[in-house]
Amino acid sequence: MNVWRAMTRNPLRFVFSSWPWRSLLYLATGPIVAVVWLAAVYALVLAGVLLTPLVVGVGLLMCVPLSAVPLAAVERWRLRLVDPRPAPSPHRVPPRPGLWEWARFRLRESVTWRELGYALLGAVLACVDFAVPFVLIVGSTVAVSAPNLVSHGDQIMYGSAGTVDTPAEAWPLAAAGVAVFAVGLYAFTALAGGRAALARALLVPPPDEELVEVRASRARMAGAFEAERRRIERDLHDGAQQRLTGLIMTLGLAKLDGAAPELIDKAQAEARAALEELRDLVRGIHPSVLTDRGLPAAVESLAERSAVPVEVDVDLPRRPPEHVESTAYFVVAEALANVAKHSGATRARVHARTNERTLSVEVWDDGAGGAVAAEGGGLQGLADRVAVYDGTLRLSSPPGGPTILRVEIPCTS
Repeated sequence: MNVWRAMTRNPLRFVFSSWPWRSLLYLATGPIVAVVWLAAVYALVLAGVLLTPLVVGVGLLMCVPLSAVPLAAVERWRLRLVDPRPAPSPHRVPPRPGLWEWARFRLRESVTWRELGYALLGAVLACVDFAVPFVLIVGSTVAVSAPNLVSHGDQIMYGSAGTVDTPAEAWPLAAAGVAVFAVGLYAFTALAGGRAALARALLVPPPDEELVEVRASRARMAGAFEAERRRIERDLHDGAQQRLTGLIMTLGLAKLDGAAPELIDKAQAEARAALEELRDLVRGIHPSVLTDRGLPAAVESLAERSAVPVEVDVDLPRRPPEHVESTAYFVVAEALANVAKHSGATRARVHARTNERTLSVEVWDDGAGGAVAAEGGGLQGLADRVAVYDGTLRLSSPPGGPTILRVEIPCTS
């Protein structure tokens, strides 16, 4: 449900719903955000010009386009008032840490300049956001109050249109005020819907970039876990179990043949292969390196085994909770497996950072792109696993590449 759908439903239900007031709040906070941003830009420009002879002045001027980044984040948050659909950030994680690297990376992103354009346009449209509700609300309030004002001897002047100073004139005006107020609810709700559509078009990843946020339903997790159980049973039956059966038969033949050396050697080879398969299977369930040394070492281990060269940049000041760490590991493992099997990439990169609330993991490759989170596919399975812990999975994979898979998992115990 959003404002447009709410307006097309029962008119009486809409008038008495929360949507007009949510729209009014959306419009009212818009000018406040614009004024705060303009004041910050004015301060940056003034300080930057005054300090131009110094290096710090140039840095302050560089912050002018970057100031649109937090404004856009606030605008995406404000969208919840009139459009509850997810509004993820289109920004990517910088490849290297540090404030300077972050600033350079953001200035090279087209998203930053699109956000700056929206900020400038929003500053102009803020006048409309303020004027339309103000005129409608004040005008209808004065009209509805006309009988009370006239009864106290006041006159309501409408310029050259004349004055209202008798009850006979005031009551029709009050009725018109009620009608104007009802129409006004639709008017500024429509304005809020239009402004929200503009914000979504400029600040939220568009469909043609194929950046999708998958918030999978927990209801699918039962099926996903059942499929995982069947996969483990199948791997045991088709792999390690068959090898162990062959080992038993080989040892039986060796016993009948008087322990022929070649049969003993074959039995040893079968035992080694079965042991290796069991180790791989256990590693796929939960690798010991992840338990013992944490996510950075586990990702390094995945990178070493990958057929595609992988650059690892995992900097975690502290270990996240066990379930977060495990989920992040399986995301990286599946993503690198897909890179090796399907992307045709020549190199890949794994980047991970954490703060007090969230672990962010990004897997990048220079492959052919075109990956989609299809129903029942591997990416959808990853989304299901991440969604269990209120995490999000976002995929950017335009044709021709590059492909970027980003996961954010709340670090709550």
